[in-house]
Amino acid sequence: MALAAAVLATFSLNAFAAKTELTVYTALEAEQLKSYKDAFEKANPDVEIKWVRDSTGIITAKLLAEKARPQADAVWGLAASSLAILDQQGMLQSYAPKDLGKIGANYRDAANPPAWVGMDVWAATICFNTVEAEKQGLTKPVSWQDLTKPEYKGKIVMPNPASSGTGFLDVSAWLQTFGEKQGWA
Repeated sequence: MALAAAVLATFSLNAFAAKTELTVYTALEAEQLKSYKDAFEKANPDVEIKWVRDSTGIITAKLLAEKARPQADAVWGLAASSLAILDQQGMLQSYAPKDLGKIGANYRDAANPPAWVGMDVWAATICFNTVEAEKQGLTKPVSWQDLTKPEYKGKIVMPNPASSGTGFLDVSAWLQTFGEKQGWA
């Protein structure tokens, strides 16, 4: 009987010592995850983060598919456009972090408390292979508009905007910069 009580007591202590696992869906870049995890777990030593990482479109689709039975405890590092969709679907719980007033209005939901708060700002750019360009006699593009020149036909690659936040950011930027008709062209 004493042995059973000792085993039960040890099991009970171990059960209480176990960390709470927090499932976090994210589209953050893999190299960013460690610093966020370390900082969060340092501030919350009884919680351990379990990341589910994929591109923005995949994470957004996953969250929408799981709407009736959510699997994630939190979402970090997802595009504001995706968060707006999730908010329209009633899938976000409002939260006001400490020092919310220090975060610019463009980087958070306008509601009080906000449904989402930004943590990164990303910009799109053109990467240009100068070695291949020299071999093929291509001029260096200096604007998005330059990429519409015939010399670049069949030589441009980009991520799929339906599944990639980067691809979506590019298309969104073109539509906002050039207008819908010219942006799609």
